[in-house]
Amino acid sequence: MDTSTLTATPSPRAAGPRPQLVHKPGRLASAIFFTIIAAGILFSAWSLVRDVGDMNAVVTTWTPFLLLGIALLIALGFEFVNGFHDTANAVATVIYTNSLPAHFAVVWSGCFNFLGVLLSSGAVAFGIIALLPVELILQVGSSAGFAMIFALLIAAIIWNLGTWWLGLPASSSHTLIGSIIGVGIANALMHGRDGTSGVDWAQATKVGYSLLLSPLVGFVCAGLLLLALRLFVKNRALYKAPEGDAPPPWWIRGMLILTCTGVSFAHGSNDGQKGMGLIMLILIGTLPMAYALNRTMPESQAIQFAAVAEVTQQALQRSAPLPAPADPRPVLETYVRTKQVTPELVPALAVLSGQIGAQVKGYGSLSRVPAEAMANVRNDMYLASEAIRLMDKDKVGGFDADTSAKLQAFKKQIDDATRFIPLWVKVAVAIALGLGTMVGWKRIVVTVGERIGKTHLTYAQGASAETVAMLTIGAADLYGLPVSTTQVLSSGVAGTMTANGSGLQWGTVRNLLMAWVLTLPAAILLSGSLYWVLSKLF
Repeated sequence: MDTSTLTATPSPRAAGPRPQLVHKPGRLASAIFFTIIAAGILFSAWSLVRDVGDMNAVVTTWTPFLLLGIALLIALGFEFVNGFHDTANAVATVIYTNSLPAHFAVVWSGCFNFLGVLLSSGAVAFGIIALLPVELILQVGSSAGFAMIFALLIAAIIWNLGTWWLGLPASSSHTLIGSIIGVGIANALMHGRDGTSGVDWAQATKVGYSLLLSPLVGFVCAGLLLLALRLFVKNRALYKAPEGDAPPPWWIRGMLILTCTGVSFAHGSNDGQKGMGLIMLILIGTLPMAYALNRTMPESQAIQFAAVAEVTQQALQRSAPLPAPADPRPVLETYVRTKQVTPELVPALAVLSGQIGAQVKGYGSLSRVPAEAMANVRNDMYLASEAIRLMDKDKVGGFDADTSAKLQAFKKQIDDATRFIPLWVKVAVAIALGLGTMVGWKRIVVTVGERIGKTHLTYAQGASAETVAMLTIGAADLYGLPVSTTQVLSSGVAGTMTANGSGLQWGTVRNLLMAWVLTLPAAILLSGSLYWVLSKLF
């Protein structure tokens, strides 16, 4: 890859001073930084001890806790790298338009990344998990499960650090998706199956479309927004580059700070969820007695859960009154993995639905499920939920409206019981992402601010790119789709440069496109290779 435009002196551009990017933190700032880290570690450790203690489980070995500590360290390391790799894009426009000093901008962005993670919905987190091979999710506490987690996280960190070192605004989301696909392909090949059978390609395609289209949306919409501003807003100050160190007029400055804030918040709410989903897999694998099921679900809801499961079983039995298999799990696992429909599918789902309902009814509430049974109950629920999702998507079963409604109600009850994220996980990820924003941001900021267009970024260009990025990422979070802050913002800046007639630095654009194209295959190769090695080691 030609990196000359990224490692050498920037290409000549129109007049406009380079902002002050070097700011050595004082002792107070350093003390606050490390105090926040220490507080996050203590809060997470206290929450873990409390959650495990509430189960009254007998600890016979410390191995799960050791594996948990290593896995959490790697997962939070991914989010920390994600912070300074991706969120630098959010602050580039306010820094290069003198709207905020660089050191203040990164702290401001970090704070709103923190809030974005805390207030996120969780939909993206579980959309990422759905891409993983079902057999590894069902055995996430096994050696293969740990190999999966470590492989995909380490591969994502390696590629993110490499592209950051070159100053390339590559996509952390793109990297993580590639790592997941790599693990799925390697797992299928290692079990003698076709590599394509190891990935839910329908879900991967849905995610792929969001990653592919979001940069195009950023480029086109940011360019159109700039043209619309030129048509309707005639204030010439809006279309000028900054002069000296003077900040822009107050209303322009307020608009730029608002869009930077929105991008930072949206980035936290979208990208932070990817780490949360993986951490939940780690917790389910190492400490299923505490995290396999949502033990905070009230007893009244558990009673409703059992009732919904019973009517769902009855509706399925009426739809397919065939002899049911003695053990429904292999039938459903095969369907979820291969998508091949067999006559036993609907009867198997009916049996498993009844068994899940009977288990919940027998225990009275999820909090009373014995520690040793937690993982098995959750696996049954996950299997039923995935089978219902796929059957609904592919219109399998030919169910009437009443049966379909009961299936969806049952799936919602299952998801409420299994798809949850404890507060301390959100806090830990929020701290990692927020503090990561404040470290190592300079390389990506310089690329976005100086090396995409041939002229200095104007106020209108910065506001257009940031506004489109904020709305695009926010919409993706609403629909549970992972998108890349990096790709949307960088393409938005390129779109405004094109619409403005400023021209692009094609060396940088070529490198950005190469990083975009190479990220997926590189992450697939890295994670697949690591999974094979770690599987042998474990």
